[in-house]
Order: sequence, then structure tokens, then C-alpha cells
Amino acid sequence: MVGDVTSLEKSVACIILAAGQGKRMKSALPKAMHSLAGRPVIGWILEQVAPLNVDRVIVVTSPDGKTLADAVQPHISVVQEQARGTADAVRAALPALAGFSGDVLILLGDMPLVSTETLRELVKARHQDMKTGLSVLGASFPEPPAYGRLILEEENTVSRIVEDRDCTAEERALKICNVGAFCVDGEKISGWVEAIDCQNAQNEYYITDLPAIAAKEGLKTRVHVTGSLDEVRGFNSRTDLAVLEHIVQQKLRRAAMENGATLLDPESVYFSWDTKIGQDVLIEPHVFFGTGVKIANHVHIKAFSHFEGAVIAQKCAVGPFARLRPGAVLGEKCKIGNFVEIKNSVLDAGVKAGHLAYIGDADIGADVNFSCGAITVNYDGFKKHRTVVGSGAMIGSNVNLIAPVEIGEGAYVAAGSSITKDVPADALAVAREKPVIHEGWAAIWRDKKK
Repeated sequence: MVGDVTSLEKSVACIILAAGQGKRMKSALPKAMHSLAGRPVIGWILEQVAPLNVDRVIVVTSPDGKTLADAVQPHISVVQEQARGTADAVRAALPALAGFSGDVLILLGDMPLVSTETLRELVKARHQDMKTGLSVLGASFPEPPAYGRLILEEENTVSRIVEDRDCTAEERALKICNVGAFCVDGEKISGWVEAIDCQNAQNEYYITDLPAIAAKEGLKTRVHVTGSLDEVRGFNSRTDLAVLEHIVQQKLRRAAMENGATLLDPESVYFSWDTKIGQDVLIEPHVFFGTGVKIANHVHIKAFSHFEGAVIAQKCAVGPFARLRPGAVLGEKCKIGNFVEIKNSVLDAGVKAGHLAYIGDADIGADVNFSCGAITVNYDGFKKHRTVVGSGAMIGSNVNLIAPVEIGEGAYVAAGSSITKDVPADALAVAREKPVIHEGWAAIWRDKKK
């Protein structure tokens, strides 16, 4: 009897094994908390699990994995007190499965690219017939890495899993490997895991013993072989993580271009996992998009620009060498030029800041012009203050707007002014010393120095 995977998804629990120390990472950070396109690895896994409508997610952490436990809330986290193998990690999660009898997915916390569709197929394989007790995710490698081999007795039935170091020469020649993901009958998992012993060279408990234990009860282990090797890549080192980053960036770049953006040099553009890029956006080389960035249609992003937490409306031009920090919001048709930084500020339509300007903690009306060297002085050493500039105002070169301050609509602020008081609408504000000129002084000075 073949199960209906749609209904089965309503009774799926997921255990994510994330207690590994990742010694080769040489980091105090839990392995699953390392970043991939601006998001922790564990976040990628949780995203792919979510569409399965799981009953509960249980993340197994190490004793020093508080940062990971905090990051996965409101999901359940449990601690594996000692690193004694994958089955021991699953054992730590069993109390959190109390009362659950559906399917239990077991996933590795360092395999972030596995897709929802692959997980669906893994669950579906578990329900191939009434004699199937569990399913395992496999992959066929042209040149297999040091993974356990799946020993098949039929086309998609696993008799046992042999760790690479225990393989005979004949077994090591097999191409289909275990990649560490399982789907297990929830009514059986507790008894099966408790039956796993540590009679091996490492004196550890391995979840790969499950097929042999299931076979003792006359139940089969089915395999779903994924067609994507990228999906099942894990990481043990920063070099491995860099490979995953490259794969993710290629996908994000391709998605942006397929959605209607032009990337002049795709390899030099860095996207975050949540970057939103509209249609007819032109992105020049060497642009960085941090998290929380949204770019509307018909925007021109020039080279060497840097974005974090910024929202840009349509028909804007930004860069080159511009920096938009969290809270920067640009209205339509704004022009932000080279060496301009904007932070926690809302700019209405048509604002121009061509070069060498800083706009921080400000509300800028439509069609305001910030000339070269104009800045908002927003910090007094203790607190940030806001600047308000009305529509159509002209801010001259090398102007300091010392917040809190408000510039009225249509006002002009003369170049070189430091403004500490509000300026009324349509007024001219000049705040600079009159020049003092001593004719002939320079010649006299040079003569003295000879």
C-alpha cells in the first residue's frame, strides 16, 4: 500500500543533529550557526523543513550550544551531553518525541542545501509499502567521498550501511552513498535507537545501524537517491563552507537574472538570502547586498556599492562607491552618487546627493539637493538626533546640519555653514565667518623663512 504523502506531511517530526563541534572550523561558534549568504546554516535547514507542516522540530545541540538553541526558538532544543555518535544524539531527542507516532525525519545540521522536494521524496519512500520501516537519503557520486556505502539487495532496498573505513574493496567501489538523512517510523524509532550498541572501533552509537535493526523485525529500508549532489554537500571546514557559499551565490544570481535583472559581471555581485531585486535593474560589478535589502524596478546600481537593510524605490540610481546602511529608504528617482553614506533615513522622491555626503537619522523631503561634503551631525556622544529637511531645500557644499534641527521647504543653506537652529521655509541660512584678508602676508612669510 502506497501512502499519500500529502496527508503524511501532517504527521512529520524533524530531528536536526547539530551538536557536532566542527573542530576543523576552528571557531567558538556552533557549526550550524556559521553564515551562508547572510543567514545561519540552521536557518536554511529550517526553511526547507517548514513547508512539510511538521508537528515539531527538535534541534540537538552540544552543552555549549546556547547561541544555537536561542536561534532556533520557538522550536525545541535538547542537549547531547557527550559526543557519542549520531544515534546517541537522536536518543537525546526521544523525550521530546513523547506521544508522537508519525514519521520522524532525521537531518544533519551541516547539510543546508537539501530541498523541500527531496525531503518530500524521502518521506514518500518510507511509505512505499507496509513492510518499509524507514528510508534513507542517498546520492550517487562519480568519485565517492569518505561516506558510508549503501548496500542494496534490490534496486531501492538497503540491506545495510557500511562506513567507509569498514568497507571492503568491493564495497568501496559502490557509487551510492549514505548522506545522513533518514525518515523513520515514529512508532518504532525509540525502540530501535535504544537497541543500537557501540560495539565498534570508535565506541560510538551510529544511526546507520538502523537498517540492520529494522531487518530483524522483517521491515525494509528504502532509499531515495537524489539527483543533485549540491543538495547533499556538508561542510567540515571553512573551505567547505566557501564551496557552499559559491553554490548559493550562483543560485541567487541566476534567480535575479531570471527575474529580469541585468548583472554585468555576475561573479562579482554578492547577494544575501533575502535580497529582493526587481525587473529591469542594472547591477554593475562589485556590488554587495547584505540582509534586508529590497530593490524595486528600473534601478541602476553602480559599481562598488554596499547595501544593508536598505529599501530603494523604482528609477533610482545609486553609486558608484555608495553605502546604504540599515534603515535607508529611497523614494522614486533618487540619485545617490559616489562616497555617499545613508543610514536610518527616509528620502522622498527625487532627492539628490551626488558625492561625499552623509545623511544619518534624517527625514528628507522631495527634490532636496545635498551638495558635496554636506552632512547631518546626528550624534552628541550620548544620543542620536534627527534632522528634518523640507521638500525642495538646497543644502550647500560642506554644510553641517547639527541635529536636532529642521530645514524648511524651499530653504537654502549656504556652503560652509554649520546650522544649529531651525531654518524657516524659503529662507537663506548663512552660518560662517566673514573672510579676513591680509594683502601681501604670504610674501612676507616666505621671506622670513628663507
